[in-house]
Amino acid sequence: MKKRQQGVALVEFAFVLPLLLILSLVCAELGRAVYRYNTTAKTVRNAVRYLSVQTPGTHVVEARNMILYGNVAGTGTLLDPALTAANVPAPTWQTAGSDPLMNTVTIRVSGYQFRPLMANMFGARFAVISFNDISATMRSPL
Repeated sequence: MKKRQQGVALVEFAFVLPLLLILSLVCAELGRAVYRYNTTAKTVRNAVRYLSVQTPGTHVVEARNMILYGNVAGTGTLLDPALTAANVPAPTWQTAGSDPLMNTVTIRVSGYQFRPLMANMFGARFAVISFNDISATMRSPL
């Protein structure tokens, strides 16, 4: 009986290994997607914070550069290669209330998609993840 059991664990491991690899890659890609989303949300908050202390209608390019490059000059490499200027529409300024009158500024990133590193592995297809609009609104003291 003992001789017939030799090598069974190796065969079972060979059957389970592809499933374990797919599961670990899915977890890693999901972690990357959440990281990219959080980084983009943080840059949107920084850009709206920057615009909230500027005169309404000005410094739009600098705010867009903050989202794309992480600085107002627009130098260096893109923070996220999947994010382009086309994903960042012009910010909007609004007034609300009557006494006191309150100005707000809103920045939005739309059409943001996360592309996984591997599109196909062991027959499992990793789809592109499309996120909802990422937006931030902040009160402007001006």
